[in-house]
Amino acid sequence: MGRGGWKGRGGWQQAEIPSADDAAAWFGGRLPEGWFTGDPQVTVDREEIVIVGELQPLTGEYADDAARAAAEDGRISRFREETRDERIEIARQAEHRYQRKVAWGASLGGTRHLFTTHSAPVMTRLRQPERLVLDTLVDAGVARSRSEALAWAVRLVGEHADSWLAELREAMTKVDDLRSQGPDLS
Repeated sequence: MGRGGWKGRGGWQQAEIPSADDAAAWFGGRLPEGWFTGDPQVTVDREEIVIVGELQPLTGEYADDAARAAAEDGRISRFREETRDERIEIARQAEHRYQRKVAWGASLGGTRHLFTTHSAPVMTRLRQPERLVLDTLVDAGVARSRSEALAWAVRLVGEHADSWLAELREAMTKVDDLRSQGPDLS
């Protein structure tokens, strides 16, 4: 990746990375037949692409929910092992194309596992009241560090604000579309 630069009020930004708008279609065309029951869920951000697909349903009878969950876990583990080499090659191609790390996952019934996801450092400045919140979470044993406490807080907000975040992303897409239709000022 190239060097970043100052981008007006938005602050310091990374150099332009290729668009991944077609990533879901690319993976849909690139993945082997039979891996998943349908198109995988493809989630993209600035650093990573995560592909999660639903595996073929189990056909056996199970004594209880715990036995079914164990069977689902085993099937996902088998998928991970059997497809490792091919997933690595597909990820290598995608990382070259989109300049992002690629992570994989699989779901089956009520079980979902992600394989080797990327953890990206995020720099933030917090005032004392926000730091005190993080320190309280650490002191209470909810998190082992401020970093873990901040990640926990972000996950909690994400869980409780899914619909609002979806609307916000949709609005941002509309703004990008309007911007691209505007006059070329260069």
